[in-house]
Amino acid sequence: MPKMKLDSIQTNLVMNNLDEEGKLTCLKAFKVARLIGKKPSEMALVTKDLNIKITNCELGVFGKLKFNDADFTLYKNMSNKLDINKKIECKSAWNYAQKSTLRNVGSTTKNTDIEVTYCQLGCFRERKGHASKS
Repeated sequence: MPKMKLDSIQTNLVMNNLDEEGKLTCLKAFKVARLIGKKPSEMALVTKDLNIKITNCELGVFGKLKFNDADFTLYKNMSNKLDINKKIECKSAWNYAQKSTLRNVGSTTKNTDIEVTYCQLGCFRERKGHASKS
């Protein structure tokens, strides 16, 4: 797997955006990608090379974010565009957030049978099983 070489300025920008646990949140990872001149899809490699974890997926795939109940109107709209496996790519889910909110979309994917695939940050392609509902 290729390494992501960062200069000291880029490294400092990453480190200055870590949370109190020394992790980079999903939203901050998008911001940092822009700041350091990398594609969002390269951020998983960047953080791996720095031994940093990306956390708090806005769509509920991983992390400790709290979500509301699913929005079943949104669920129905999203389900109409999905295949039989109920999979949606991360980027497509974020597109639904433009007509709703990211939190609403995250609550819906976290608390239903919709499976998010192909993380825009490169953290995962597909997940094995559905995250716990706790």
